[in-house]
Amino acid sequence: MKDCPSGTLSKDDFIRIYQQFFPQGNPSQFASHVFQVFDSNADGCISFKEFIVALSVTSKGSLDEKLDWAFSLYDLDGDGFISSTEMLSIVTSIYDMVGNMIILPKDEDTPEKRVRKIFIQMDQDQDGRLTRQEFKEGSKMDPFIVQAFQ
Repeated sequence: MKDCPSGTLSKDDFIRIYQQFFPQGNPSQFASHVFQVFDSNADGCISFKEFIVALSVTSKGSLDEKLDWAFSLYDLDGDGFISSTEMLSIVTSIYDMVGNMIILPKDEDTPEKRVRKIFIQMDQDQDGRLTRQEFKEGSKMDPFIVQAFQ
């Protein structure tokens, strides 16, 4: 309550909270993306209800619910597809956030390499964008992604 006396969380406050968890990196961009998904009514702040609903899905939801939530995170323009540009924006923000906390394999050591690998794995019709179904099916085939959501 002391962090949110008004009962709502601003974007700046949300980013500040993320920074406490990732002091070695820069979580600002990723936190901004997550904020957009948590702020379901797009009023510029996260209400207690919005926070609890998003937290419930991301922590207690089924794998399908978590993947639907993640799809919403990656689909930055809300058009129902994830473009490689959108994926690159999110993946870059994740790499910036974790900094050098994680040593990555050579074929994933840059955001561009990771996005290329994801699209090779998931873009079944090779049209340069992922549908919700392609994203969910591809994610379920990646043990690292499945583990991250459990």
